[in-house]
Amino acid sequence: MKLQNRIALLSTLKEYLIENGEELQRIKHSASVHNGWFIIEFIDIAIKNITEQFLDTEKLTVWISHYFLDDTIVPKNVGIVMAGNIPLVGFHDFLCVFISGHKQTIKLSSKDDILLRHLVSKMCTWDAGVADYISFAAILKGCDGYIATGSNNSARYFDYYFAKYPSIIRKNRTSVAILRGDESIESLEKLSDDIHIFFGLGCRNVTKIYVPQEYDFVHLLQSFHRYKYFADHHKYRNNYDYNLTIQIMNNRFYMTNESTLLVESDAFFSPISQLNYSFYDNAAALITTLKQSQEIQCIAGLDIPFGKVQTPGLFDYADGIDTMQFLLTL
Repeated sequence: MKLQNRIALLSTLKEYLIENGEELQRIKHSASVHNGWFIIEFIDIAIKNITEQFLDTEKLTVWISHYFLDDTIVPKNVGIVMAGNIPLVGFHDFLCVFISGHKQTIKLSSKDDILLRHLVSKMCTWDAGVADYISFAAILKGCDGYIATGSNNSARYFDYYFAKYPSIIRKNRTSVAILRGDESIESLEKLSDDIHIFFGLGCRNVTKIYVPQEYDFVHLLQSFHRYKYFADHHKYRNNYDYNLTIQIMNNRFYMTNESTLLVESDAFFSPISQLNYSFYDNAAALITTLKQSQEIQCIAGLDIPFGKVQTPGLFDYADGIDTMQFLLTL
């Protein structure tokens, strides 16, 4: 399959996603029923970013030109272990392998095994040759290289099983934000999106904020109000009630708008429904420390403007590892 054929297929896929016909709506509903965290609103957000950032023809052209891609590559089979924390979280890996010209065997997460499988099936109906390049499997064996995303615990197994092969192994990561204390209401509402979209389950979601001493949290808490409907979502509510109980039983200070907890903690990672915070005195020293951490995916308010953490582009590789360059060296 020629590069131009692959680009044309992705253009057709973009049109299909934007059209959002009855068939796609049924698939989205099935994915939402299958995984209660995948509400339609968040599936649509994921698809919107895919169409605007990953499948835009001009952006694809710039990306492809950067790597001087052509039709000379000798296809290898790349095994991909995808995560399932947010809808279509493995799409960028899928796209990288497909556009590079390599073949891929995908092991989907049981939490997200409907959406991408459907998109690939549609691509096969548009061009039967796609089936020679993309397949799904419960167990990955005999691949020439691997890309695996999971927890710190699963990463140890990936390291063991894939040690003899070229591989990218991703572990737990999260994102943080640095506030100056003079942010506008609009900026805080954008930060609220960074915190709450996908229920905070993405590695790019902000799970901790750093604020100056004597910071006034009132406006920040008010900015969370647009997501107060989370309290009506039973899975989220169960987490909120549990984490609230923990704070009360341990006699810890907390703040809340009745749907999101604010808790002072040194930890980068926070449980669902909770946002951790810490105070800082020296912003430069804080930035240096955060930049050195292997647990931080991005820093909102520094690397990325508020409201943009969940809109990664083609060059925004997870963990800062250039997936396309990896594929080109197989």
